[in-house]
Amino acid sequence: MSQKTPIRVAVTGAAGQIGYSLLFPIAAGHVFGPDQPVILQLLELPVALNALQGVRMELDDCAFPLVQEIITTSDAETAFGDADLCLLVGSKPRGPGMLRADLIRENGPIFVGQGKAIDAAANQNTKVLVVGNPCNTNCLIAMNQAKRVNRRNFTAMTRLDQNRALSQLAAKAGCGVSDISKLGIWGNHSKTMYPDYTNAFIGEKRLTDVIDDHAWLDGDFISTVQQRGKAIIDARGKSSAASAAWAAIDHAADWHRPTADGEWVSMAVPSDGSYGIPEGLIFSFPCTVDADGEYQIVQGIELDEKARARVQTTCDELTSERDTVKDLLG
Repeated sequence: MSQKTPIRVAVTGAAGQIGYSLLFPIAAGHVFGPDQPVILQLLELPVALNALQGVRMELDDCAFPLVQEIITTSDAETAFGDADLCLLVGSKPRGPGMLRADLIRENGPIFVGQGKAIDAAANQNTKVLVVGNPCNTNCLIAMNQAKRVNRRNFTAMTRLDQNRALSQLAAKAGCGVSDISKLGIWGNHSKTMYPDYTNAFIGEKRLTDVIDDHAWLDGDFISTVQQRGKAIIDARGKSSAASAAWAAIDHAADWHRPTADGEWVSMAVPSDGSYGIPEGLIFSFPCTVDADGEYQIVQGIELDEKARARVQTTCDELTSERDTVKDLLG
């Protein structure tokens, strides 16, 4: 039995589709490794506590050796108590006829409350990953409520976009996903985000030397990645769940260990002004992570005129979203 101190992982919306898909890989060691015990601290709305108890029973029935304790609650401060990692999954989905701005305003108060609860109860060095959409701006709201936590420790998930892009490119090139490197997602987790293929490699070759169908790269590839979430809803009648959960696992795992040489990971992080993005905006950049679990925005990436225009478009959207919730930013 491991003698390591258990890592406390808080998960909101834990009985929902994404939360349900997320918990079992965490419990099995896919984030922190096969010898790191965890304590799961699961938050749900009062109306969903019975469903959450069912999830807990399933976790119990798996007899995961790494799980030392499971806490189920509808109280945010209890769920975030001393948490080392906070996965903010629960959010209100977009309803029929609802505009993105409406969704942002509906979800804003949820993330005000969760940011305040993290500030009050979580480990001061906790790491926060926001999955619930619109995740960039929800992250911005929560970050501005948690004054005690380092702002750098708030991130939003664009790893699903990166994984979707990798899959599309691998299928087009007839290669394995692991053969592709330096593929970065820029901006918002929305239909404006930009999957930058221009700096990517397949093996030792530039991706554009292997895939020379530029009409596809600039057309179907980008639009497929940008609109994949809608396509999945159209196909299955529900939002992405398992793929979103595994992207969160990838994000959290990559934030826990050093990035391999020559690799990038896409993370929406508070901008430090790099590439002209307004400071403090939660914006996805290609990043690397060091041995201390600290991420760095990759510097010196060359963006051509078309890429710069796409980056500006997604930046403008995020700036507009920030303005929509400015009264919630404290």
